[in-house]
Amino acid sequence: MKTIYAYLFLVLSAAGLLTGCAGSDNEKKIPDLAESFSNTDKKPFGTYIAYHQLEEMFYRNTIRNEKRNFEDSWKYLEDTGCVYICIAQNLYSTDEDVDGIVKFVENGNDAFFAAEEFDPNLLTKLQCNFAASINIPNLISNKPYQTSGLRMKVEGRADKALYQYFYLPFSNTFTSFNPGNTRVLGVNENGDPDFLVIFMGRGRIFLHCEPRAFSNYFLLQKNNYEYLQKAFGYVRPYPDHVYWNDYYVKIRSKGQAESRRNNNSDNSGFNSLNEILSHPALAIAFWLTLILLLLYILFGIKRRQRIIEMVKPNENTTVTFTETIGRLYLQKKDNKNIADKMVTYFNEYIRNNYFLNTNLVNTDFMSTLSRKSGVPFEKVETLYRAIDHAHKNAAIDDYELLSLHEQIQEFYKKTV
Repeated sequence: MKTIYAYLFLVLSAAGLLTGCAGSDNEKKIPDLAESFSNTDKKPFGTYIAYHQLEEMFYRNTIRNEKRNFEDSWKYLEDTGCVYICIAQNLYSTDEDVDGIVKFVENGNDAFFAAEEFDPNLLTKLQCNFAASINIPNLISNKPYQTSGLRMKVEGRADKALYQYFYLPFSNTFTSFNPGNTRVLGVNENGDPDFLVIFMGRGRIFLHCEPRAFSNYFLLQKNNYEYLQKAFGYVRPYPDHVYWNDYYVKIRSKGQAESRRNNNSDNSGFNSLNEILSHPALAIAFWLTLILLLLYILFGIKRRQRIIEMVKPNENTTVTFTETIGRLYLQKKDNKNIADKMVTYFNEYIRNNYFLNTNLVNTDFMSTLSRKSGVPFEKVETLYRAIDHAHKNAAIDDYELLSLHEQIQEFYKKTV
């Protein structure tokens, strides 16, 4: 009898193991394609990559996360010269939100909105119309996914660079707008506008009808990260503050936006602690629980724990790993890659230690760097001439790489 139970246990265990393996394989093959557009979501259609790329672009600012609707945010955003960003599947807003957006922009701020569908009241206020196109031939052939892309528009003409991905096609477009205060900044493959800037008062509103262009999946395709850099290159480069709104990503309808606004206004005066202390029975239970918790902490501090065996610390393999990677580059003779990394690290050192902008290198920049670092101007000029040479040339020989390395090391020694 025991033998039968043993065999039965083994069979059930094996079946459970096989089921678990099959489930794990399916989970690996089919990623979660939900379009959350949350800045903390690392799934294909989150905006984790976009959020952190913007942190790099606006490195002088800390991005402030807004969890309230625009009506409530507007009450506390009295500054000017800042950038407000919202990327969501649908941008459903109340009439009060629309009025707040317009006032915020007219006061001299930039607002960047990306969504597949915009609230009609907002579009009416901005004097533009929007349409979500459907690719009928692909739906009939049961092939909804295809390779499609976007372009920026430079000086009235479409940019040559096409940024593509394989998924639902970029087919949304703005069908009409006021040419008096609106400019087209981007188009899809068909040349239809999908990215607008609207000038209002002293500020601007940027509207983009393809939020998937800022998703993790799109930005990780080849050089698509450049699309985000170009799109946000139109906003003010040195804003006073940068705000990221994550409130609208969970709103799926106009009615839900109105409901959430009403609930927030009804509960604006509610305080949990005051509500508890207003009832004698709840107040006694609260204070009694707090006293018991303090007693537990006081007595718990005196408890003795048995001696824990010393655990050998993990070996620091950072240096070994770095040396291995360095030898790998040297063996492959990838001198260009090594030079680029040396220059990137050197520029980061200059920014962190001397607070200089390394994007614009000219005589004033080198004079300032020479004065702050104590390195002679001739040395700084020679070093940046070598850096410019390494940047422009597609290939670098061993002597040029060694010379660049020695000049950078000499700079470090003189600044110690």
